[in-house]
Amino acid sequence: MLEPANTVSILQKQSDPKTFSADQVIFKEDDSANYMYGILDGEVNISVNGKIVETIAKGEVFGTGTLIGVSDRTYSAIAKTDCTLAFLDQQRFLFAVQETPMFALNVMKSYSERLDRLTHSIMSA
Repeated sequence: MLEPANTVSILQKQSDPKTFSADQVIFKEDDSANYMYGILDGEVNISVNGKIVETIAKGEVFGTGTLIGVSDRTYSAIAKTDCTLAFLDQQRFLFAVQETPMFALNVMKSYSERLDRLTHSIMSA
């Protein structure tokens, strides 16, 4: 599996990273989904129904549902700290995978682990 530093290296190849200030909304539940994001620097809170369920950091990806046809966001993402994010649409994602096939496995692993953590969080509530 790719280490966070390798993921960041792949994401840094994407043009025009976006910068968000602490507490700035990146996207909200039910927003339309066009991009996945990768954290180049900082931390992001992931929340469902207004409850923070996870904080993710440099090297992690989120919003990956858009790559498999999920048209609306199923959670909100809010900058916990000032952060810099790379963003990829499906075409850029496929190009990144073509250059570094392990990147796809890293994204799938991240998506699967996040889903597992959310499921356990819901089941224990």
